[in-house]
Amino acid sequence: MLHFIPGPLHRTLLRTAHAARLSYWRITRKRVRGCNVIAVNAAGEVLLVRHSYHARDTWMLPGGGLGRDERPEVTASRELLEETGCILDAPRHLGTVVLDRKGWTNAIELVVGTTGDLPAADGREIEEARFFAAEALPANTSGPVREMVARWLADQNGSSA
Repeated sequence: MLHFIPGPLHRTLLRTAHAARLSYWRITRKRVRGCNVIAVNAAGEVLLVRHSYHARDTWMLPGGGLGRDERPEVTASRELLEETGCILDAPRHLGTVVLDRKGWTNAIELVVGTTGDLPAADGREIEEARFFAAEALPANTSGPVREMVARWLADQNGSSA
């Protein structure tokens, strides 16, 4: 149904709703469960996105809210497809990352997998989606994303980090 709303209005509504949601989470000291996905192409590059409604100049991993009884691999596959049009192959749960967000807590289930697809930003929630070399992420990549990618790289190298 939201696709019937003009893009500019949709993005404005997303920004307003997200700001209200963050305020509510701070006031209630909420613990939120979400999922981020490290989707890797054949060249070993990591897919990052820029959102239209939050930290718009910052590159982040695709992801979103985890349903009550939803497995992280299912959430990761759904969110990657919704945000970028890419299909996640061989998803694997890498672990949980807990972030203190100044009054609320974000428990992120980190999922890794591959994709053979080229990303396409939806122009509503996502402004841009591109692959980057894991060892050369853009300067404006969020700190938590850098840590999650480093964790994945360590896992690839057999480290217990």
